[in-house]
Amino acid sequence: MKIEFSAKQIAEALQGEVVGNEEVKLYTVAKIEEGSEGALSFLENPKYEPYIYTTKSSAVLVNRTFKPEHPVTATLIYVDSARESFASLLDMVAEALVPKKFGIEQPSFIDPTASYGEGIYVGAFAYIGKNVKMGNNVKIYPQVYVGDNVVLGDDVVLMPGVKIYYNCVLGSHVTIHAGTIIGADGFGFAPNSENNYKKVPQIGNVVIEDYVELGANTCVDRATMGSTIVKRGVKLDNLVQIGHNVQIGENTVMSAQTGIAGSTKIGRDCMFGGQVGVAPHITVANGTKLGAQSGVNSSLKTEGAALIGSPVQPFADWTKSYVHFRRFPEIVKRIDAIEKKLKE
Repeated sequence: MKIEFSAKQIAEALQGEVVGNEEVKLYTVAKIEEGSEGALSFLENPKYEPYIYTTKSSAVLVNRTFKPEHPVTATLIYVDSARESFASLLDMVAEALVPKKFGIEQPSFIDPTASYGEGIYVGAFAYIGKNVKMGNNVKIYPQVYVGDNVVLGDDVVLMPGVKIYYNCVLGSHVTIHAGTIIGADGFGFAPNSENNYKKVPQIGNVVIEDYVELGANTCVDRATMGSTIVKRGVKLDNLVQIGHNVQIGENTVMSAQTGIAGSTKIGRDCMFGGQVGVAPHITVANGTKLGAQSGVNSSLKTEGAALIGSPVQPFADWTKSYVHFRRFPEIVKRIDAIEKKLKE
């Protein structure tokens, strides 16, 4: 599907001001250094300013404070924040590109006891179980499974292959990407006298609040008792594992391959890099920032701390230590040489 906007239309949508050809046609978006005719780019980081004088993009979003030092051939669209405006523009492009889906495709199955609001879409081979309640504008793509007694709020989007187990609750404006599983059993096994493991029934559920987005192939396990809770505004990347009875605070974000063990409570506004691991039954303070591959084995109580390493330590301390880690083989050789001389 081809999209087409003029610089004038984009400026009006973003409450911006055009300098240059306001009728120039824009068909795509691109990085400023990779632009081509018909493309729209943005400039915010001063490091990329040299590209604005050579870019082949037809138009560039810039901050109102930008003053070119050399002639610019591209049309400029001045806005309050080039980055935020570009993100809003991507929303417009995505809306134009994604076909509107309505209706119920066949073959699919919706139990007679299920209910749904206006604007429903159910793709082929989807399964909707007993007593499921779905709000308005819910989009369920092909091969999705929605178990018994599940609640889906307004504007929920379940991409192909998503599985929602029984009794789970999703708020409004929740997007879950392909292959993600909500409400599988938590990892609960108890050793017994016969030296093997007895499964502990997982009879709780998962509650996902409004404006949450979960990446592809992520798993959020159901609680042993009570609820695993993902609070409003949380964003999880692909391949993230959330254990049973975990609570994740508002607006926390986690990058790919992060794993949170059972019964841990993560605060609000936290930011976790890729491959972070968090031990069970601990708490992580609000605003905590964890660098990639960090390992957290005890509670973090200082709000807003920036940490890295395994076990984690303050980022500044880890940076100083890393200088010595890199020199460790050299240090060992020097110690060996000293010990040799002492023996002699």
